[in-house]
Amino acid sequence: MSNLLVNTRDQHFVLFEQLGIEKLFESEPFKDFTKEDLLMIMNEAEKLAVNVIAPTLKESDEEGCHLKDGKVSVPKCYREPYKKFCEGGWINPMDSPDVGGQGIPASVGFANMELFGAACYAFAMYPGLTHGAAGLIHSYGTEEQQQKYMVKLFSGEWAGTMCLTEPGAGSDVGALRTSAKRLPDGKFLITGTKCFISSGDHDLTPNIVHPVLARIEGDPPGTKGISIFIVPKYRVNDDGSLGEFNDVKTGGIEHKMGIKGSATATLNFGEDGKCIGELLGNEREGIKIMFQMMNEARLGTGMQGLDLGSAAFEHAVAYAKERVQSVPVWEMKNPNAKAVAIIQHPDVRRKLMWMKSHVEGLRSLCYFTAYCIDRVRVAQTAEEKAKWEGFLDLMTPVVKAYSTDKGLLICSMAMDVYGGYGYCQEYPVEQYLRDEKIATIYEGTNGIQALDLVGRKLGQRKGANVMNLAAMIQANYAKLKNHAELGKAARSLEEAANACLELTMFFAQAGKSGDFFLPILNACKFLELFGDVIVGHFLLDAAAIASNKLEAIYEAKGATTIGRKKGLQRNDPEAAFYSGRIASAKFFANEILTTVKARCEAVKANDRTPLEITDEAFSI
Repeated sequence: MSNLLVNTRDQHFVLFEQLGIEKLFESEPFKDFTKEDLLMIMNEAEKLAVNVIAPTLKESDEEGCHLKDGKVSVPKCYREPYKKFCEGGWINPMDSPDVGGQGIPASVGFANMELFGAACYAFAMYPGLTHGAAGLIHSYGTEEQQQKYMVKLFSGEWAGTMCLTEPGAGSDVGALRTSAKRLPDGKFLITGTKCFISSGDHDLTPNIVHPVLARIEGDPPGTKGISIFIVPKYRVNDDGSLGEFNDVKTGGIEHKMGIKGSATATLNFGEDGKCIGELLGNEREGIKIMFQMMNEARLGTGMQGLDLGSAAFEHAVAYAKERVQSVPVWEMKNPNAKAVAIIQHPDVRRKLMWMKSHVEGLRSLCYFTAYCIDRVRVAQTAEEKAKWEGFLDLMTPVVKAYSTDKGLLICSMAMDVYGGYGYCQEYPVEQYLRDEKIATIYEGTNGIQALDLVGRKLGQRKGANVMNLAAMIQANYAKLKNHAELGKAARSLEEAANACLELTMFFAQAGKSGDFFLPILNACKFLELFGDVIVGHFLLDAAAIASNKLEAIYEAKGATTIGRKKGLQRNDPEAAFYSGRIASAKFFANEILTTVKARCEAVKANDRTPLEITDEAFSI
C-alpha cells in the first residue's frame, strides 16, 4: 500500500493495532469519532498529499524563493495547493471545532503531517508555522487578539512565523537585542533584527503575523527579562481590514542547501521607528509562552526526519525492484546467468532492511509521542495526566534529535541504493537528503536537544518519567524473552535497556560528585543510545502484535509447513506486511541493540580527549 511517500498500511498498524487509539473514543473529547471517520480523514490527506502537494516538490526546489523590491515571492506552484490546503481545513484539524478545527486525535494529525511533509516539506512549513503562531494566541491572547489575529491564522487567510533567532545571539536566545518601548496606548514600539525566520516573508497571504521575542526597556538581561509580542506585517484596523504597513522589512532571504521553497528571511523591525507590537500574555514571560510553539516545532521537525526518511525509503525500494544490474554473486561463474533486479543483491537488501527498520521504528516513536498528547487530554486523574505529560516531556528532545539524525542517514542510504543516479537531480532522493539536513540544525540543534535531555528531562519529577519508561520497556521484553521467534530480540532489548538505565544512573552520580563534564561531553551519544533503546522497544512491541496476527493468518489458510507459510508471505499482502514487521524487530535488535552495552561502557570510560586537546592542535 505504498504511494512512494508513506506506507499507509503501516500508519494504520501503528495507530490502531499498536497504539490502539480506538480507546480514545471512550472519552469525551473523541467520543463522536469512529475508526472509519479517521480512516476517511487520512485517506483524504493522502489524496491531497499525493495528487496536489507532491507535484510541487521538484518545481519548487528549482524555482525557489525570490526577493525583489523588498517583497518575497514563493514558487508559483504553491499557490493552488495552499488554497486547497486551507479550504480543506488542514491547518488545524487537531484543534477544537470552537476555533475551526475538527478535534481529531493528535496521533492521527501526526499521521496526516507525515503525508504532507513527505510530499513536500518546504510547502508544509508555511501552514505548520501558521498553526503554531495561532496556537500561541489561542492559549495566551486576549479575546480581542484572538478575534483580531487567531481566527484568520487558523483559517490560513493570514500566515504566521516564529521570531526568536538574532544574528548576534544564535541559539543563545537570552542574548537577544530586540527591544520594546512602551507607548501611551499600551502597545509597544519594536526595534531589532531577527534572522533565519522560516516563512518570514512571502506572497501566499496578504498578511503575516509574527510572534516576536523582545526585551521591554528596563527589563533585566537574560531569558527572564524577555517578553513576547504580536507584530503583524500590516496593521489591522478595528473592523478587521488591513491597515498601513507596520515597518517590518525583509533585509534578505537565505540561499540554502535545501527546503528552497521555504522563504528563510532576515526581518528588520522598526527601521523607520514605526513597528507596533501588542504584548502577548504577561510581561517577562516570553520564553515560557514561546516554549509552547518551540515544543510544537520540535515535534514537527522530528517528523521531518520521519517524513523525508519515509519518502526516500519508499523510492529506494521501488527503484531497487526495477533496476536490473549484475548477475547474483553466486552465479558469477555461470556464463549464462542473467542480470537481476538489484533488490536481489545481499548488500542492497541489507541497506533496505536498515532503512525499513528505522523508518518503522521512527513512525512508532513519533506517533506514540502524539498519542501522549491525546492521553493527557483524556486523563481522568492528576496522576495519570502527570504520567503522560512526563512521557511527552521526555520524548520531545528524542523525537527532534534522534528522528532527524536517523532521517538524514536513511536519506543518505537511499541515495546509495540508487548509486550514481541517486546523486543526480533526475531522481528525488538527492533533494530529500538536502531538505532533511536542516532538521538536525534548526529548532534547537540536536546538540542542544541532547543537553536538554541529559540536563533537564532525565531528572524531571525526580526521575519518575524515566522510571515509567523503563517499566514500560521492561514489561515488553519480560513477556517475550521465551518467545520462539522473538526471544533473542527481547533478550537483546533487556541488555540494552539495562545498560542505558545504568548509564543514566552513572550520569546522576557523576553530577553529584561534581563531574558535570561527563554527561555534557557525551550528551549526544547518550541521546542516540536512549533513542535506540526506545525504538527497539517499539519495534519489538510491534513484532509481538504482528506475530499473533501472522499466526492467525496461517491458521485461517491452513499453512502448516514452512513452504506454505513462505508462500503466503509472498502472495498474501497482510502476511507479507506482518512478516516484514517481525523482520524489522529482529534485524534492529541484532544490528543496533547488541551494540548498546559496549557503547555505554565507552561513555563510562570518561575519555576527555576532546576537552584536553588544545585549540591549536585541531588545525595544525
